[in-house]
Amino acid sequence: MVFSSIDFIFKFLPAVLLVYYLVPKKYQNAVIFAGSIAFYSVGAVSQPSYILLFVASIAVNYIIGLLIYGGRFGKTVPLVIGLVYDFGWLFLFKYADFILNTDLGLILPLGISFYTFQMVSYLADVYRGKVRAEISFITFGAYVSMFVQLIAGPIVTYNEVSTQLQKQRCFSFATFAEGIRKFVYGLGLKVLIANQVGALWTQVGTIGYDSISTKLAWLGIIAYSFQLYFDFWGYSLMAIGLGKMLGINIPKNFDHPYTSLTMTEFWRRWHITLGSWFREYVYIPLGGNRVSRPRWIFNLFVVWALTGLWHGAAWNFVLWGVLLFAIMLIEKLFIGDFMNSHPLVGHAYMVVLIPLTWCIFAITDFSQLGIYFSRLFPFFGNGPVNMFAGDFVKNLLDFKYVLAAGLLFSTRLPERFFAAIKIHYVEIPVYLAIFWGSVYCLYIGMNDPFLYFRF
Repeated sequence: MVFSSIDFIFKFLPAVLLVYYLVPKKYQNAVIFAGSIAFYSVGAVSQPSYILLFVASIAVNYIIGLLIYGGRFGKTVPLVIGLVYDFGWLFLFKYADFILNTDLGLILPLGISFYTFQMVSYLADVYRGKVRAEISFITFGAYVSMFVQLIAGPIVTYNEVSTQLQKQRCFSFATFAEGIRKFVYGLGLKVLIANQVGALWTQVGTIGYDSISTKLAWLGIIAYSFQLYFDFWGYSLMAIGLGKMLGINIPKNFDHPYTSLTMTEFWRRWHITLGSWFREYVYIPLGGNRVSRPRWIFNLFVVWALTGLWHGAAWNFVLWGVLLFAIMLIEKLFIGDFMNSHPLVGHAYMVVLIPLTWCIFAITDFSQLGIYFSRLFPFFGNGPVNMFAGDFVKNLLDFKYVLAAGLLFSTRLPERFFAAIKIHYVEIPVYLAIFWGSVYCLYIGMNDPFLYFRF
């Protein structure tokens, strides 16, 4: 079950909200926990053992958190056991085949990359004394399994939501209404932009990379860049909106990254919670930038190599992470200040760099990646063997409106528009149009799974 589905919107969500607000407040965490397990079970129904693994992981981390906090066996030993347990499962399912060059035939459990990072952050924070271990198993279970961000983030640390889960839930009709706005806006980004522009990227793959023109190659990777952004940003907005409906503040995950002037700035605005996790639990413990320059460069390399691997167990993700490290190192040492002080140059630089880095991210087969780059830069390779001369014009005309929407919604202009009509008589018709337009597209089958589910 996904947020952008008829079953979730008209069945699961109303049922959970109805029960959630009918029960006494002391039972609301139990509703979140039970509803989230049900939500996860629907997604993992074909692998019931993964449901047991998920529940067992919640129980194990709950117990280890108490052991760390109690200190009876010291803090370090329980922490190490917890890290080995959590990362051990992640390694087995996600990285064993890649690192050991085997084929175990294991399917990646739904959301394991996200809920593993949440549990590890909890254990680390208890170990450092940043938070107290949660005494209530129900409350801890509600934190880890919270369906609003379980499968594809944002990554939420316990410190960010503990007070709300324990006693001070932020609920009001204004907050609930804001949650509806966020959810509908995110739904529109996912269904009306991401899904539609994604059809262009699919079309490019169907034609075959060796048979597309240079112009279509650039148009295709720009389409993928839009698809990935609005897919994940839409999901994150829906998660934030659902959190507000429950009276829980989910952290912001995107801040218009495509308007950035450097790749360094881009990754401060893209998947903000993942960047914060690596900074808090990897970069700073390694010494951050308060070390010698060679050690700082090493710390930066570790963070971006791990960021690449987190996204997938394939060499293209390793290359992607290392490339980002190299770009950011060059920016920090040489060109970053220039780009920030010359916006036109910075934007031109990022217009080229963003789709190129996403190209490496999108295409896992190195031979196909090489072909695609030979189409992007034909002067470095051979031209297409069988190319339809009008492929660029045809696809540009077919997708002109959604590409224009992608460009517009990458800026802050729509955000300003929605802020201007807030609590205005035109607001309700606008959001209703987005909602029912999205529902219609879902009803006729114009939907795709969220891209970040695979990571």
